[in-house]
Amino acid sequence: MEFRQLEYFIAVVETGSISAASRKVHVAQPALTRQMRLLEDDVGTQLLDRHARGVRLTVAGRTLYSEATRLIDDRADIKARLLAMGRGQTGKLSLGVTVTHLWVPEVAKLMGGYRGRYPHVALDVFTLLSGPQLEKLNQGGLDAGIIYHDDHTPSGIKAHLLQRDHLILAVPVNSYWAQSPPTRLVELAETEFVWGYRGISPVYYDRMVAHFSRLNFEPRVVQYGADNITILSMVAAGLGVSIVPAASRSHPMPGICFIELEELTTCDMPLWLAWRAGNVSPVLNNFIQMAVDIFE
Repeated sequence: MEFRQLEYFIAVVETGSISAASRKVHVAQPALTRQMRLLEDDVGTQLLDRHARGVRLTVAGRTLYSEATRLIDDRADIKARLLAMGRGQTGKLSLGVTVTHLWVPEVAKLMGGYRGRYPHVALDVFTLLSGPQLEKLNQGGLDAGIIYHDDHTPSGIKAHLLQRDHLILAVPVNSYWAQSPPTRLVELAETEFVWGYRGISPVYYDRMVAHFSRLNFEPRVVQYGADNITILSMVAAGLGVSIVPAASRSHPMPGICFIELEELTTCDMPLWLAWRAGNVSPVLNNFIQMAVDIFE
């Protein structure tokens, strides 16, 4: 039994005769008659009662007609779903983003634009720092991640540069430094700093410390926070000042004054879109392309 035969059979039933069905499906009448005979031979029973005015369904024919229409519809549905999956229009995408970058306009545009263009793709967003994102990418727990990284891509990871960020000074809005902003890091030598742990984002941490080392500056750290949002909350509470990515300004954080310093602007903090090498998901490919278009 072939789908082609079932389509012919449905045409015969719905038109009421072999001749009318022949015109509908554009198959010669003798060939269509032969296909109906082959179908009856295949199922092992008569499906059509032929008479002068056309055909009537047997009991078996009525059952086959009901099942055949369902099978044809199911086949069309399966083909449509597979086509959509192949084009990345359905499926699931898991994305890692640092809390800081959730508020960056381009990242927000990327997530919103992707959801709007591919509404049938489930977009799962996980707020993770760059280090944990890389771990999950390697383990297959994420499809893509927006991370700080250097120009050396780890083994098994592919990446595309989205934009270049830099560092910025964050101070409490009611502090001395907010009223009299420093122009050099050396002016902050005795100032208390809120800092992050190296283990949560080693590449970001090491890049920042190396930059300070070249400037002969070592911050006087008195408090630690688990991520940039926590650090900024502590700065807003007056626990100290901090140096964070300039992208942090996108987050609506009351009580914070951000200060640009030339010595911090020169610290390049590249932001990458990363994914696991070998992941050939059409869903991921569509996301990568949209990210490239938005950040260019």
